Amino acid sequence: MARRDITGAVDFAHLEQYAAYDAALIEEVLALFREQAGMWLKLMDPDAGGEGWRDGAHTLKGASLGVGAFQLAETCSEAEAATGTGYGERKVLFERVRTALDAVLADIAAYSHEQMLKSLKTPRT
Repeated sequence: MARRDITGAVDFAHLEQYAAYDAALIEEVLALFREQAGMWLKLMDPDAGGEGWRDGAHTLKGASLGVGAFQLAETCSEAEAATGTGYGERKVLFERVRTALDAVLADIAAYSHEQMLKSLKTPRT
């Protein structure tokens, strides 16, 4: 685990390889993930009473796989499969997804910060 991996929730080597080591693309993907993760989580909130549980879990799972957040994707997969369950089970799954997402967002923030610091140290040509 590199120093940027606060929790180990994101496999940044996977993300970097997936994005062909294009720093701008990686930052754009991470920015989109950060921006949209809250929206997907809101769809899953059992207290909201909406019908978006499965869609939110499925979309967050796919996005998580794309950035290398494999544990979050697995947790979302479990939540997606629990579409027909009761409120209590959904509430527990929602909290598990939210906890996993918080770890991913912390690692993304640390990674982005480290990349910013590197850019300050690297002379421009």
